[in-house]
Amino acid sequence: MLRLIATSLCLRCQSAAALSLHIRPCATLIPAENQQTVEALYDLSVDIQKVRKLNSWVLHQSPAYTKEVADLLKDLGASGPVIARILTVHPEAVLCQPEQMQTQRELWMSVCPKHKELVGIIENFPASFFTSSSHHDNQRNNITFFQSLNLNKRIITKLMASAPLSFSRPVEQNEVMVRTLQQAYQELGGEEANMKIWLQKLLSQNPFVLLKPPEVLRENLLFLRDKGFSTAELLHLLSKLRGFVTELNPDSMRRTLAYSQDTIGCSEAELRHIVLNCPAVLYYPEDILAERFKGLLSVGISMSQIKETPTVLELTTQIVNYRIQRLRVHGYDVRTGSLEVLNGTKKDFEMSYGKLHLRSERPIFNPVAPLKVDD
Repeated sequence: MLRLIATSLCLRCQSAAALSLHIRPCATLIPAENQQTVEALYDLSVDIQKVRKLNSWVLHQSPAYTKEVADLLKDLGASGPVIARILTVHPEAVLCQPEQMQTQRELWMSVCPKHKELVGIIENFPASFFTSSSHHDNQRNNITFFQSLNLNKRIITKLMASAPLSFSRPVEQNEVMVRTLQQAYQELGGEEANMKIWLQKLLSQNPFVLLKPPEVLRENLLFLRDKGFSTAELLHLLSKLRGFVTELNPDSMRRTLAYSQDTIGCSEAELRHIVLNCPAVLYYPEDILAERFKGLLSVGISMSQIKETPTVLELTTQIVNYRIQRLRVHGYDVRTGSLEVLNGTKKDFEMSYGKLHLRSERPIFNPVAPLKVDD
C-alpha cells in the first residue's frame, strides 16, 4: 500500500515538474522593461505609473532615445515640467530616431519659426510632431502646396497640428479637395479677392474638411439647392457652417429638416429662413432637436418665439434653464421678451446679463426733483 502511494506521489511530482517546464517559457514571452528608458524617464519626472497603465509597451522597446528627445525639447526652450508632461502623455516619442526628430524640427520650423510657439504645439499635439519618418516627403510636399496658396503660416501650423493625417497623405489628395472648395466658392458667387481669406477661415475652423471626399461637398450643395436655397444663400451657409458642410449627408439633412418643419409648423420658405439663421438645424439629429424643443416649451417659450430666434436651439436645455433663472432675478421674463438675450457663448451672455444688471440698479433720474446740496 505504501509502495503504491509513493509511486503515485512520484508520478505527480514528475507531472508537476513537466508542467512547470512548459509554463516557464510562456512567462518569458513578455520582455522585461528597458531599465535605461525607465530610469531616464524617472530622472525627467515623468509619471511612470501613468505610462505603465496607458502605454506600457513603450517601456519594453529597445532602442529608445529618451535623452535625445529631452535634449531636443530643451534646445527649443521647453522647461522640465513641460518635457515631463509631453513624455507622460506621449511616451512613444522616445522611440523616434534622432535623425527623424531633427527632420521634423526643420519641417515644423519652416512654418512655425518661433521656438516658444513650437513648444506649445508639441505640448498640445505631441503625436503630430513625433510622427513616422515615412511621412516626411508627404509633409514637405503638403507644406509647399499650402504655402503656394499664400495661406497664413499660423493656419498651416494649425492644420499640421490638429489634422496631421492631411499632411501625411499624398499632396494630390489635398489639391483635389482645395480645388473643389475654391470652385464651389466661385460658382456660388464668391469674390476672387476674398477667396484666400475665406479658405483660411474655413480650414482653421474645421481642418478635417480636407480628409472628406470632394463628392460629399458637391452632393450636399446640390441637395440644398434643390431645397430652394439661392446661390447667395448657399454661399452664406457654406461659410456659416464653417466647413462642417462636409460632415453632413442628404439623408440626415432631409430627416432633420422634415422634423423641424413639422414641429415648428412653418412653410418651406420660413424653414429656409430658419436654417440661414441657425444652420445647426441641418446637422442636429431629431432626438436632440426634440429634447431642445421640449425644454424651451416647458419653460413657457412659444413656438413663434423659437421661429423668430431659432439660434436658441444651439443651446442645451441645461444652459437655457440656467440663463433663464439668472435673468429672472432681474425681472426679465423670456416668455414676453426677446430670446436674443439667451443666445451666444458664455461671454456673450455675461455681457447681456451685465447690461440688464446695470439697468436694474441704475436709479431713475427725475428732472424736476430738487437736488440735495450741502449747506
